[in-house]
Amino acid sequence: MKSCWFCLIFLFYLINFGNGQSKTKAQNLGEKVQQLMEMNMKRTVLKFNGPRFKEYVKSAPRNYSVIVMFTALAPARSCSICRHANDEFTIVANSFRYPQTYSNKLFFAMVDFDEGSDVFQMLRLNAAPVFMHFPSKGKPKNADTFDIQRVGFAAESIAKWIAERTDIQIRVFRPTNYSGTLAMLMLFILVAGFLYMRRNNLDFLYNKSLWGVCAVFFCFAMVSGQMWNHIRGPPFVHHSHNGISYFHGSSQGQFVLESYIVIVLNAAIVIGMIMMTDAGLRKGDVRMRQIFAIVGLVIVNVFFSIILSIFRSKAHGYPYSFLFK
Repeated sequence: MKSCWFCLIFLFYLINFGNGQSKTKAQNLGEKVQQLMEMNMKRTVLKFNGPRFKEYVKSAPRNYSVIVMFTALAPARSCSICRHANDEFTIVANSFRYPQTYSNKLFFAMVDFDEGSDVFQMLRLNAAPVFMHFPSKGKPKNADTFDIQRVGFAAESIAKWIAERTDIQIRVFRPTNYSGTLAMLMLFILVAGFLYMRRNNLDFLYNKSLWGVCAVFFCFAMVSGQMWNHIRGPPFVHHSHNGISYFHGSSQGQFVLESYIVIVLNAAIVIGMIMMTDAGLRKGDVRMRQIFAIVGLVIVNVFFSIILSIFRSKAHGYPYSFLFK
């Protein structure tokens, strides 16, 4: 009889202890989420040191994911790409704050080496910047570390990686850049002033060659992706651990300098075509016509091969090449 009473008391204790423990965990989780939400209202990218990282990222319970950027922003560290990566990471975090995507299931955080060197040692990180996804359940896997070397750290690439890891779609909204608008306004003022000064001699407006050159340059600008640059606002070049990259590694993106290089290559191809056409139409010295045709042919072959090689490097798997690989 005593053993039965003892079993009942022990069972009652286990039930109450389990309920109390689950209530404590729920309270702790609710407090953690509430604290994160309050910090997130002040900063879109939370700054964590060692203790905060262990409390909000490593310790359980946790029903939210955290995207953490490990960086070294102090000037003494001389990490130039860390600043560029921080700008792109902040753009993604700010874009997440829009009403259609914002929730308490995802937070963005940053750990600077000078404030959380113990975290770098704990995770065995010996480079910066590094982007890691800490899921709501379980430990991070290999895919939870963003591959900067392969795809770069543009905001669009980070947002795509986050969607793959968390199923949360983030539409990137870059800050409005008024430099293009100001440049167009200044150009309009200069053209208007020039036309006003030459108002008594506007015969050049009827020059077909002038309008032809303007049309060709407009086509160069559109084909090279200047409108895409205006919409997406990509970086001028990409800074990585291996140096500066002038060409984006994917056909879904490009850098500003890359579009300028494409303009020059297209212009060279057009010049070569004009030289060959002119050699066939002009009259006079046959030897000069042959020189023009050969030089134009060489220019077209060389620069077309270069632009085709750039296309092959961006469209992976494209099998064709010409002179250069």
